[in-house]
Amino acid sequence: MVSNQHSRDIFERLREGEPILSDDPEAFKLREASFATKKLLVLLNNAFDPAEVRDLLSQITGSKIDESVDVFTPLYLNYGKNTKIGKNVFINFDCVFLDLGGITIEDGVLIAPKVSLLSEGHPLSPNDRHSLVPGHIHIKKNAWIGAGATILPGVTIGENAVVAAGAVVSKDVPANAVVGGVPARTIKTIEQS
Repeated sequence: MVSNQHSRDIFERLREGEPILSDDPEAFKLREASFATKKLLVLLNNAFDPAEVRDLLSQITGSKIDESVDVFTPLYLNYGKNTKIGKNVFINFDCVFLDLGGITIEDGVLIAPKVSLLSEGHPLSPNDRHSLVPGHIHIKKNAWIGAGATILPGVTIGENAVVAAGAVVSKDVPANAVVGGVPARTIKTIEQS
C-alpha cells in the first residue's frame, strides 16, 4: 500500500510546506524540473525585448505575467512554477528566486538588484541536512526590497514595508515597517500621509 506521503506529487507536497527527505523517491523530479527551467532561463537572460522577457517568464512560472511588470535580467529561478507575480512589479538585475516552497509577489512591489528570495532550506541536523524544508515567502503590496537583501523561508513582508539593503530577513515584517540588519529588525515605522 502506498503511503499518504507519496500519494501526492512532490511539488504539491512542497507547496503545502511538507519537508522532503533526501531519499524521497520523487526527488529526481526536482532536478528534471530545474533543468527544464534552466533552458528557458538561458533564453530569458539573453532576451532584450521586455515583452519577450515577460513571455518567457510566463512560461517559466506557468502563469501570465502582466505587461505592467518590468524585469531587468539576469534573473535566476530554480523551478518557477511556484512563483506568482502581481501587477506593476519591478524586479531589478541579478535576483535569485528559489521557489520550491512558493513565492508570492503582490502588486506594486519593488525588488532591487541582487535580492535573494529563498523559500527553501535544510534542517540543522547533519543526518538530515540533505532534506529540503520549504517555507512560503509572501511579499505584500507596495513593499520595497533593498539591494542585496535576503528573504528566508516562511517570511511575510507586510504591505508598504521596506527591507533595507543587505538585510537578512528571518521573521515576518509588519506592514509599514522599515527593517534592516542581520538578522533584520524594525528600524522605524512609515507614517501614512
